[in-house]
Amino acid sequence: MSRSRVSPVVSRPQPPAQTGASKPDPTPILLAAKPNAEEVRAILSAYGLRDLDQADRNLAAMAGDPIQRRRLADVLPMLMEAISRTADPDQALNHWEHMLASVSRTSFLDYLRTWPRMLDLLCVLFGNSDALTFTLIRDPTMVYWLAEEDVLSRPPTRKGMERTLRTSIEHLTSKESKLDALRRFQRREMLRIGVRDLLRLATAPETTGSLSDLACLLIHAAYEVVDVDLKQQYGVPMHRNRQGRWVETKFAVIGMGKLGGHELNYSSDVDLIYLYESHDGETRAPRGGRGAIPAGVGISNEEYFEILARELTRVLVEPTREGYVFRVDLRLRAEGSVGQLARSLEEYQKYYATRGQVWERLALLKASPVAGSQEVGQAFLKMVKPFVLGAAGKVDCAKVLAIVQDVRAVKDMIDAKMADRGHRQRNVKLGIGGIREIEFLVQTIQVLVGRKVPALLDRSTLGSLDRLARKKLLSIEERDALSAAYLFLRDVEHKLQMVHDLQTHALPESSEELERCAVRMGYGAEDRMKAAELFQADHQRHTETVHRTFRSFFIEPMTSPILMATLKSMGMK
Repeated sequence: MSRSRVSPVVSRPQPPAQTGASKPDPTPILLAAKPNAEEVRAILSAYGLRDLDQADRNLAAMAGDPIQRRRLADVLPMLMEAISRTADPDQALNHWEHMLASVSRTSFLDYLRTWPRMLDLLCVLFGNSDALTFTLIRDPTMVYWLAEEDVLSRPPTRKGMERTLRTSIEHLTSKESKLDALRRFQRREMLRIGVRDLLRLATAPETTGSLSDLACLLIHAAYEVVDVDLKQQYGVPMHRNRQGRWVETKFAVIGMGKLGGHELNYSSDVDLIYLYESHDGETRAPRGGRGAIPAGVGISNEEYFEILARELTRVLVEPTREGYVFRVDLRLRAEGSVGQLARSLEEYQKYYATRGQVWERLALLKASPVAGSQEVGQAFLKMVKPFVLGAAGKVDCAKVLAIVQDVRAVKDMIDAKMADRGHRQRNVKLGIGGIREIEFLVQTIQVLVGRKVPALLDRSTLGSLDRLARKKLLSIEERDALSAAYLFLRDVEHKLQMVHDLQTHALPESSEELERCAVRMGYGAEDRMKAAELFQADHQRHTETVHRTFRSFFIEPMTSPILMATLKSMGMK
């Protein structure tokens, strides 16, 4: 039976003496005339601190002048109790020292005395996520923003974020100032999303949805900034329509992978495909524009959109003093890492008709227009549909098994890489029983049956599992077990990545780091070793469930009830 989640935050923390906790009063560390060294060490260790000398130095640096020392002593019992419940109390105290060095100490400590919930929130943040903490220390005014009504109590909406983003850039004139505003907005909203996640105010799907909405808004805003700048330099890309009239050539950005499925991680790359309406044409002066584009400045559509693709990628990934927007992965485009960055709809149609592979069919199930022209994006989805779902006509059992074996071959290659890294059991995304096995199962069934049963098609993994169960390709029990495993593994992924904003998917090897991961997951900090054991037991249970289902479908397909149900839905016996 699974354990109950222990929230890392209480609504209004109280000093240990009032909560009945057995931890000693920490205020003598600050207020005693001559603190006893052994007594200080005993107090600090009672709160889960390991580097006791460093913790003592942290507190000494935090104290400041006598007035500030008294203010700190007033909140110290609550502060110490709160950091003791976090994944890394030592790091939390380090961050508190840096935070107090970056603010007006007296007024900030007074503020925390009147808002103990904010004190607790900051402890949770400082002891669980370095990346989010650095955002706050860089701009401490965000503390007061987090305290505003509705900032944390309600999930951010796409319309709300879009409205705020527009307001923040509409008065700016230069390209770089607008791009820096996007980077600042990204930092702030990532902080909000991360804090809601850590406080268990958001579910995993709400978190991935908010991250995806944020990415879509920022990519589209960056595209608009870059496109306006390039049109001023080269003119408007245009082509002749079917009536022979010159019209503007539109551009679209297709989100793939977790972005396309609206399931983005904290530290995900955004998988993008760039495409445009017509390969023919050139840049020209807009109708009503001030004169023609100077001779030698106009360029072909192909060249314009390649420049646009490169510049858009650059402004998204390039770090400045304000940070970066998102890392971009363009390897899902035609030709992968060696092809042009942008291609026309016609070129993509030819590519998939002649060179498309099975793994690309699975990948395109998640394709979604995220920026630029929705019309061109939808035209792309319509164009690739026959490739993804196969041409109309009879499909025999041999073709079905060939597709299953092709997907299995891709997973075998992934397994070999994981084995080389020692990640077969530890990688929650690509390892045995990981997220990718759930995705491959769902996507393979959709590719096989999607043409005949379009109601199965859903970009999200959880939505797809639900649709498969409704069409009786999965049992209710299988859907529930796979959904629970998916939510658990995605939550683990989030807690791994939010620590240092690194794209990691592997569980830590050291017992100490594994305990910290368990605490971040909500297993409680009272007995860290027990928390890690419970966490590992749940991880093993979920991955064994996933791999058993995956193995049945891909390794032993002719005896798989899921494959038999899939064949039946295709009209095959």
